[in-house]
Amino acid sequence: MSTDPFHLAFPVDDLKAAEGFYAGLLQCAVGRRSDAWIDFNFFGHQITAHLSPDECRDVASNGVDGDRVPVRHFGVVLDWPDWEALARRLDEAGVAFLIDPHVRFEGRAGEQGTFFVRDPAGNALEFKTFRDRANLFDPGAGDDHA
Repeated sequence: MSTDPFHLAFPVDDLKAAEGFYAGLLQCAVGRRSDAWIDFNFFGHQITAHLSPDECRDVASNGVDGDRVPVRHFGVVLDWPDWEALARRLDEAGVAFLIDPHVRFEGRAGEQGTFFVRDPAGNALEFKTFRDRANLFDPGAGDDHA
């Protein structure tokens, strides 16, 4: 099964800071841009940071396997070695984890590694990996999903 790239637009309060985070820290290539937005290649998907300071705010959270997960978040599912390498790179760069890297649903069909960070505008990003990616959409692969 091939996966078509998705597109996501999200608010930021500083385009230069967004570029430093996405292009610099996460190593996402920059695509088109204007004075009001920047496209990034987010692990093969197109995301667009739109300058909209009034839209940047804290969001509610829900409990998932003992963590307080931000309701509004986006992210990507990586292969396990790539997930571990990204977690190390972010840790070494001094990025504060909103939720530290750990394994959720351990020993169950939906076993997954996860961690959360915030971009400079406060947007929550989740990076996941699965022991068995075939369980990505399995409704019985965990008690609750994020």
